[in-house]
Amino acid sequence: MKDATVLLVEDEKEVRLSYTQALDLAGFHVRAFASADGALEQVGHGLSGIVVTDIRLASGMDGMTLLGRIKAIDPDIPVVLVTGHADTALAVSAMREGAYDFIEKPCPPRQLVDVVSRALDRRRLVLENRRLRTLADSRRDDLELRLIGRTTAMVDLRYRIRALAAADADVLVTGATGTGKEVVSRALHDISARKARSFVVVDCAALPSNLAEDELFGHEAGAFPGAVRARFGKFEQAHGGTLLLDEIASLPLDLQAKLLRVIQDRTVTRIGSHVPVSVDLRIVATMKSDPQEEVAAGRLRPDLLYRLNVVTLRLPSLDERREDVALLFLKFVSEAAVRLGRDDASVPPAVLDDIARRAWPGNVREVRNAAERYVLGLGVSAAEDARDQPATRRLADRVAEYERSLIAGALATSGGSLKAVYESLGVSRKTLYEKMQKFGLDKRGFGDDDGGDETT
Repeated sequence: MKDATVLLVEDEKEVRLSYTQALDLAGFHVRAFASADGALEQVGHGLSGIVVTDIRLASGMDGMTLLGRIKAIDPDIPVVLVTGHADTALAVSAMREGAYDFIEKPCPPRQLVDVVSRALDRRRLVLENRRLRTLADSRRDDLELRLIGRTTAMVDLRYRIRALAAADADVLVTGATGTGKEVVSRALHDISARKARSFVVVDCAALPSNLAEDELFGHEAGAFPGAVRARFGKFEQAHGGTLLLDEIASLPLDLQAKLLRVIQDRTVTRIGSHVPVSVDLRIVATMKSDPQEEVAAGRLRPDLLYRLNVVTLRLPSLDERREDVALLFLKFVSEAAVRLGRDDASVPPAVLDDIARRAWPGNVREVRNAAERYVLGLGVSAAEDARDQPATRRLADRVAEYERSLIAGALATSGGSLKAVYESLGVSRKTLYEKMQKFGLDKRGFGDDDGGDETT
């Protein structure tokens, strides 16, 4: 910690210059003061240094008073007292009050340097421990907010994410639809050393096969008709950060083969070039189905799987952590209320009990949608609706109810924009219109009165 600051307080000019010179020669940065007031102004909780002060000062506060003021600001700042022979007993008493050490005058330069060096090491350790505790707390709090759950499966998952974030290894994340694969991937990035760099997402399932290679690897100018200028691919865009390959098994097999070299050598070659470009990045890949089943079905190259699954994180479904469902629902209700500008909706125990007992094939995503519908007052999860419904209902009725609430929730989220709704739900415009008529839904009831889309 030779670059740390030593705040030196000494009212005798010759002694002050002598101590400053000795510490300077030892490589320490010294700020010298003739009185305690100037040094005290530099003291703060984040001071990466120590204080060396004479115990008796000609003007202003003395060294003992300065010690008390410093300890009130930060009790972990080492304070070294310089004393005359007659003040030794006072200095020993001061150490009981929290002083780090004391030096008797006249002080040999080597002794001064040794004491200062030890005090700075102590301060360095204190600050490093604080930093690590703060980092650990922020990671824990952040992860527990992102990945809610008290079940063993979720506690173990958060533990593994924290461990893997620092390891910088490639990770394969598997889990059913709606279990939070992208949330986990983002968390791996955000609590890693790469968090200040880019987090680039590639939706492999949505990449047109004729554009996938260009999207991933980029191209040089003139590589093909229309390539007027060079273009970075996703791998280069993620340089220094993390690249998420979402649903990697959806990539064409020939393109999967080209990924092998990138994963192994961390180099990419743009279309139209023969010069490999080095990339420093972490790769996180996700799959909603079992990787071995994808290999057996011929959709995933086995050698690509072996390269990717250095570490595999399998995300549990809600059926495997049913005790977390009510907690998730309450969190999503609170978030939806804020997002939609509604009063924070209370959830009666009867509703929570019903929520906890239901099947959630859509996992966390489905619970989030249900919470949003509840906040909108659509009655899907309301206790009074549950009371009014017969104990057994036809499957068709349940499906219709779910479909109506899903469309209504999407309309509310989009402010009545039909284009946003049919794109997000993956249906045609005609199908959306027909279903809205069937369920008696009108977009004007959800905030869109500008006539931009055809109304029902």
